[in-house]
Amino acid sequence: MPDATTDASLFSALRASFPADLDAPAITVPGPEPLVYRWRDLDEASAMLANLLSFLGLPPGARVAVQTDKSVETLLLYLAVLRAGCVYVPLNTGYQAEEMRFFIQDAEPSVVVCGTAQFGRLSQAAFLAGVQHVFTLDADRRGTLLQRAAVQPRTHTPVARQADDPAAILYTSGTTGRSKGAVLSHGNLLSNARTLHRHWDWRADDVLLHALPLFHVHGLFVACHAALLGGSRMVWLPQFDPQAVMDELPHASVFMGVPTLYTRLLAQPAFGAQACRSMRLFISGSAPLRADTWEAFRTRTGHAILERYGMSETLMLSSNPCRAADGERRPGTVGRALPGVQLRITRGGAPVPAGEAGDVEVRGPNVFKSYWQLPDKTRESFTADGWFQTGDVGHLDEAGVLTLLGRSKDLVITGGINVYPAEVESVVNTLPGVAESAVIGVPHPDFGEAVVAVVVRVAGAPTGDPEHAWLDALKERLAYFKRPKKIVVASELPRNAMGKVQKNVLRETWQGLFKGY
Repeated sequence: MPDATTDASLFSALRASFPADLDAPAITVPGPEPLVYRWRDLDEASAMLANLLSFLGLPPGARVAVQTDKSVETLLLYLAVLRAGCVYVPLNTGYQAEEMRFFIQDAEPSVVVCGTAQFGRLSQAAFLAGVQHVFTLDADRRGTLLQRAAVQPRTHTPVARQADDPAAILYTSGTTGRSKGAVLSHGNLLSNARTLHRHWDWRADDVLLHALPLFHVHGLFVACHAALLGGSRMVWLPQFDPQAVMDELPHASVFMGVPTLYTRLLAQPAFGAQACRSMRLFISGSAPLRADTWEAFRTRTGHAILERYGMSETLMLSSNPCRAADGERRPGTVGRALPGVQLRITRGGAPVPAGEAGDVEVRGPNVFKSYWQLPDKTRESFTADGWFQTGDVGHLDEAGVLTLLGRSKDLVITGGINVYPAEVESVVNTLPGVAESAVIGVPHPDFGEAVVAVVVRVAGAPTGDPEHAWLDALKERLAYFKRPKKIVVASELPRNAMGKVQKNVLRETWQGLFKGY
């Protein structure tokens, strides 16, 4: 192993956290034929895959682009890429051919790994882009990647890395415009993993129920890093299924999910305190969690969900408290800045007093330093004194607790007055028959932009046109300029893979709503 005093590799830190008993279970996969991966398996399999990458003659820093279904082998590949000193590029399994061509051309990987079903279209795009190696890896543990790695040695000396060396390129979700590749270093990832390990009180006897995808910060960097750094076992579900989660919760202590997963659990009549009897911590992120969902979950299970805040470019930034001694978890907030992270709220570049809304800016060892091959965009994203401009709008109270009000690009300016969508949504969501809402601004001939609420009804709610009743109900609860000019009903809200509402899609859909007024 490299000298720990000089090696800042994320893999080396994770490997050093493996328990002394390498034959203890590290990951279990439930099913008709359950699978058990020992810590020794994680070490030896990642060594074999890293040896394959070395055999290919890849230089340190070579990029490995991966679009595969969730499997433990995909996690092993991630560890192998770190171990070999290469850079991991996870890609959403929902990306289509044209999008994948863009990512392959932009990231310029040396290796592409994909599912067998995608090999035909992706291999052609990869070879046209100059990629020399394309392997397949399927969720059933088949594919050319494992076949080629099977003959490699089971030991491998990890390549030493410096804290600023790139470890991963994470493409932003692309809810507006082209996706950008955030270059995350070993130092970024390791500092955040260690902070979360301490702040969320990870223990070796914790068991993480993992039901998230592996191509995103939440499932890969937050969940897996925390468990591996804690030497904690994971129970692995290939995807979220409410019944499967309920079956496994009694054997787990930690669960991480996006808000949609919690609403789907609450929709199960049998879900409650008994299913959660062994649980220590529920964590939510990647999208706003409704306050009524938070309250319903606490009432049903006795657990207060811990909400936190992070981004692709920064990893985790803030968190509600884990320990009761540090205060209560407050619904609708994302807590205080994590240790080592600085948060400030500005308007026009100047800090604003506590309680006033403004732009959220951050800095710390977790914050990335650049977008891949986009120096101008990188410069635009940082202030002159080195703070990253998140693009989020929020406010800090006197105690430093952060409340997010939405994205700055989603801000509605109607008649010259700023309206924050999250504030309006929190009221609209309480109207009778409303399951959820998204507030957007659309062109208006008089006001410039008009506030519009797109609403999804509660299942089984009476049919008809409740818009006038809803608008009347809002008159006593919202200032006139905040009230929607129109409330439209949709069957569902468009979301990306992590559950974030795609407001750009809604704006495009409803941009002609006031045409001709």
